[in-house]
Amino acid sequence: RLEPEALNGLKKGWAQGAGHCGILASGICGSDSSVLKEIIPSKFPVILGHEAVGVVESIGAGVTCVKPGDKVIPLFVPQCGSCRACKSSNSNFCEKNDMGAKTGLMADMTSRFTCRGKPIYNLMGTSTFTQYTVVADIAVAKIDPKAPLESCLIGCGFATGYGAAINTAKVTPGSTCAVFGLGGVGFSAIVGCKAAGASRIFGVGTHKDKFPKAIELGATECLDPKDYDKPIYEVICEKTNGGVDYAIECAGRIETMMNALQSTYCGSGVTVVLGVASQNERVPLDPLLLLTGRSLKGSIFGGMTIFYL
Repeated sequence: RLEPEALNGLKKGWAQGAGHCGILASGICGSDSSVLKEIIPSKFPVILGHEAVGVVESIGAGVTCVKPGDKVIPLFVPQCGSCRACKSSNSNFCEKNDMGAKTGLMADMTSRFTCRGKPIYNLMGTSTFTQYTVVADIAVAKIDPKAPLESCLIGCGFATGYGAAINTAKVTPGSTCAVFGLGGVGFSAIVGCKAAGASRIFGVGTHKDKFPKAIELGATECLDPKDYDKPIYEVICEKTNGGVDYAIECAGRIETMMNALQSTYCGSGVTVVLGVASQNERVPLDPLLLLTGRSLKGSIFGGMTIFYL
């Protein structure tokens, strides 16, 4: 629980285009674990959490997009509406995000959290593993007041996977897809591939207990790489006359990223990388894989903007 002094610290954020939000529910994402493992750099001590649903408790001067009582989703990818990315239809990665700068602070370079008089850092402008948080007005999206608590997953996991299929890969009707990694993001990517009309969807993972859920959500077949004496990309290429049209990587492992790329058709295959790997790791890429027609893309928050929510 937040100490009284921490709540006093929150009040300092009510002005300057920010709002005080009470958290109703928060999802637990692999990215939060990656912060603890220092795969994703962050300043410590930090309050983790970046996918949540909450209620606006109060707002600061100049805030017009929400009002007290509104049910909202905090956004770890803000939308200022004025930077190059926000003005472009090709990117949703607003320049006012804190993922690159990693300050762990609000826009005025101060923290809204304290413990025993010392500051606690913020995670990606959200910090949802807490009773209350303060977010900028450009980092919150109003949702239907009747939306269930599970809508917190739209704040990262679902939007990231589903959007990667719909917005980034742009999966087409009748196409073939492979989703590597069967966690929440991978399941959401499968849903996105199915919604886009893919005719064949492979779910690839080593946890066979997740296979039934993958099938239920839209996968047509599940593959465990451990069941084969050859690389899984070769298995997929053999099953699809040269490779799938789209591959979405959700595991965050370099080997898996390469398998995803190599599982796509040489002339036009599209691979989208979603998994978070260490900044010290490198993909051993053979340029010929791309020269022959494949595409390798990254995706943040599934290409979503607040206008979609």
